[in-house]
Amino acid sequence: MNKLIEAEFINAVHSRQPVAGLTHGFYRYPARFSPLFARAAIKTFSQPGDAILDPFMGGGTTLVEARILGRQAIGTDINSLAVFIAKVKTDVFSDAELSRVSSWAEDVASSLNLHKIPERTNSWPGPNYLRNFSDQATWPIRKTLELSLDRIGELSEQQQNLARCILLKTAQWALDCRTEIPNAQQLRKQFLIHAREMTAGAKDYAEAVRSADRLYKLRGKLNTLCLERSAVGLELEQKLKGSPAPKLILTSPPYPGVHVLYHRWQIQGRRETAAPFWITNTLDGSGASFYTFGDRKQKELKTYYEQALAAFTSLARVADKKTLVVQMVAFSDPPWQLQRYLEVMEQAGFKEVRRSSLANSRDGRLWRCVPNRKWYANQERAKATSKEVVLFHQLAR
Repeated sequence: MNKLIEAEFINAVHSRQPVAGLTHGFYRYPARFSPLFARAAIKTFSQPGDAILDPFMGGGTTLVEARILGRQAIGTDINSLAVFIAKVKTDVFSDAELSRVSSWAEDVASSLNLHKIPERTNSWPGPNYLRNFSDQATWPIRKTLELSLDRIGELSEQQQNLARCILLKTAQWALDCRTEIPNAQQLRKQFLIHAREMTAGAKDYAEAVRSADRLYKLRGKLNTLCLERSAVGLELEQKLKGSPAPKLILTSPPYPGVHVLYHRWQIQGRRETAAPFWITNTLDGSGASFYTFGDRKQKELKTYYEQALAAFTSLARVADKKTLVVQMVAFSDPPWQLQRYLEVMEQAGFKEVRRSSLANSRDGRLWRCVPNRKWYANQERAKATSKEVVLFHQLAR
């Protein structure tokens, strides 16, 4: 890398700009990294037409950036909510489809009547999906969502997904980690704001994809693949058979010893709800530790490191000698957890690549600070987890 490229990458790592632009604002997915970082990493370490893999894709930031840069975008996640979000964010909508969703949102918002009884079909979710979501403060939110979802069938399947994502973002705005719940009128107003912003973002993304196809002359050769599955066993995935090895594995795996609530919201304190799965018509059924490689309180994080080893062993099998793994990771107790993490990477078949020109600390690595980061957990390790490190690895053999 020349000095200019190095400087651009380092600036992107340290950027504190809010997550915005294109479809990145469709949902506030926990612990997501900056689109600027993803963009800089993809531009720095790959070329147009290369395959970019994010095995812990979360809300799909890597995939969005890879696709508009003319790369093959592949992502996996065990969270059905994450897969839903990533798919919507990377869908290429026509202007006509976006106009239809906008009209639907305007019509729904203008005709909502909270006295109306919603139709609850046989596919209606069980009580756990709406737990802590029916008290005096939250029932208008729930009822508004029920009535809106009643009309979702007026749209095509692809349009329905965008409409559900608009409702998801609006409900998250109204409920997640809020002490004061908005009323139905405020919710309706915000729903229309989000509908306009998100259809505009989807249009910008579609135009960026088409522009990239023209620029790199890759039309018809690229697509985006979002798989609901574990990274473990990825080398056996039929949808990847015959595909070239990824040039770049760009990801942010679950953080060792850090509790992040990836799958639920917290309402009026720490009361959890699985409502996001109801809104998006996806399935929940797993505890928080399922999404974080294990219980953060387990001694020596045995399960976490076992899961990490299995995942990166599979990633080593889909990689080749030209594949670069770039990760952004944080630790609740860095002195021992980082060393153990590096040992796991070595056991999986990777060797750390030190890039002294990018380093900003005595250990020869690139660290960044995330001030005022809020986790869904106690703040005992807040100082440690506010620091993230960028790790570089390649196959050892």
